[in-house]
Amino acid sequence: MEKSGSKTGIWDARYRALTIGIILAVTTVAFEGLAITTIAPELARQLNGIHLYGWIFSAFLLSQILGTMVIGQQIGKIGVFRSFALSIAIFVTGILIAAASSNMPMLIGGRAFQGFGSGAVVTCVYYSITLSYPDALRTKILAAFSSAYILPALIGPYFAGLLAEYVSWRFVFWLVLPLIALALLLTLPSFRKLQAGNLPIKKGGGKEGYALLLTIGTGLLLTGLSFVSDWKGIALSILGLTVMIRPLHRLLPEGTFTVRKGLPATIISRGLYIACYIATESCVVLALTEVKGLSSELAGLIVAAGALSWSFAAWLQSKLDEKDGGHGRKKRVTGGIGLMIVGVSLVIAAVGLESGGIVFAMISQIFTGFGIGLANPTTGAIALQHARPGEEGEVSAYLQFVDAFCPGLSIGIGGAFIAVSEYVNQSISTGIMLALFAQLFFVILSFVASFRIARRHD
Repeated sequence: MEKSGSKTGIWDARYRALTIGIILAVTTVAFEGLAITTIAPELARQLNGIHLYGWIFSAFLLSQILGTMVIGQQIGKIGVFRSFALSIAIFVTGILIAAASSNMPMLIGGRAFQGFGSGAVVTCVYYSITLSYPDALRTKILAAFSSAYILPALIGPYFAGLLAEYVSWRFVFWLVLPLIALALLLTLPSFRKLQAGNLPIKKGGGKEGYALLLTIGTGLLLTGLSFVSDWKGIALSILGLTVMIRPLHRLLPEGTFTVRKGLPATIISRGLYIACYIATESCVVLALTEVKGLSSELAGLIVAAGALSWSFAAWLQSKLDEKDGGHGRKKRVTGGIGLMIVGVSLVIAAVGLESGGIVFAMISQIFTGFGIGLANPTTGAIALQHARPGEEGEVSAYLQFVDAFCPGLSIGIGGAFIAVSEYVNQSISTGIMLALFAQLFFVILSFVASFRIARRHD
């Protein structure tokens, strides 16, 4: 490890190949995620599944839990190279299934495969960052990680909207395959050098089984919430919650539910604001296309504003981190979450307006994007600072776990509001508003928890 005062950077010769590989891998996953956000309403309409809208996202995000935990426990045994190759193969399988879908269940199944592969890929990336970069460079590589969203943000949502509008939504999936081939060509040589020879390996403690159990429990909960007005829905919801309790205690750091100062508070705060951001994005696109009557490509441009704002804020925080040596990280997290509260409040106002509201929607995306851009790389760096030798994979898995589980649950809750609104003959805007108020509640909780964040030596 280099000292914090070292003048080396992530683009120096010893890090350059890995840095490029990481950015390419994340760009591929980011392109798919941003594109699907834009075309999801069109998918739901064409496959007659608007009542399953939330599952387009939740299936992807919840299956990330399995990918994260399985690879998080195996990566030290089989190495980064083999783990990464396997992850990409599963991701591609999901793309092929989704592109060929003839109904919503088939599409949701394809999204589940994509989610597993995506979670595994990003876990490999986090693990590589922890092993290869000193603490002084981690906010820089994590900022570059976030900057991998720039190109997908510029062309992904808008281009996906054009394809869905004038050609077919299936091409949005096919389009990713050449990008994956390029990422593999340039990434695998870098990851091959990181095979985990004599790395200390922690026993998994059956976490893969708990991840599977949690996914099943969450699925039962979200399915029950979708028709909670019926006694069967209530019973399913209660059963799902019961099944989830034990796995959550085993898959999160001890003290997470009591918001213990340090790593637990960092993890819970991160999970809540990411849940808010991703669920709000899905609601914004649905509101713009189904309530405001915008085209898919215009809705994509508004979403792109948030992604670009995220990337700029991530770059800015890396500069600030370099300037203060990491001492201002906690303030940047709290400040970023505060900006997200403003952004979500603005989007609620935008959806609530009887006419117009497009400007509010654009501004809200800029605020929420900038806020998460400040907070996200910073909480990642703080969490990785808590990793002791042999715990790199475990802490990386915590990060990817909350990045997947919390949004999956949050979007599922939002989707349940929409489904119930449809069931009781209320307008779709009613369900969207209820979902957005839930996201506002989550981000306020995240703001409160952020005051308990602390670096390891604190």
